[in-house]
Amino acid sequence: MLADAGMPLGNQSVLLKGINDKPEIMLELVQKLLEIRVKPYYIYQADLVKGTQHFRTKVKVGLDIMRSIRGFTSGMAVPDFIVDLPGGGGKVPLLPEYLVECQGAKLTFRNYKNELFTYDDLAEA
Repeated sequence: MLADAGMPLGNQSVLLKGINDKPEIMLELVQKLLEIRVKPYYIYQADLVKGTQHFRTKVKVGLDIMRSIRGFTSGMAVPDFIVDLPGGGGKVPLLPEYLVECQGAKLTFRNYKNELFTYDDLAEA
């Protein structure tokens, strides 16, 4: 196996409707990849390619998958969710929104369990 020879291995999965678009499927995939020494690297939003619309999911599906993976498995098993922007715009990573509100030095966050926490963002301790 390449991993036995010291080669770093990474996986890039395209999100496909009806194939790997369920949180439990992706969680199992990323955990099994780590077991065989393959780093889950990217989950891609499917590109806008003519004739592939039946495979595409909404971006929200990918964000929901990321929300269901982060916090429920090792950080090493958490890939980046990527949209490759059309027209040469490049790859951009997307994360679920964890910062809910900012009021001065008081920040409100939502964690992976959907619980709210207040954080005091003071310049000096």
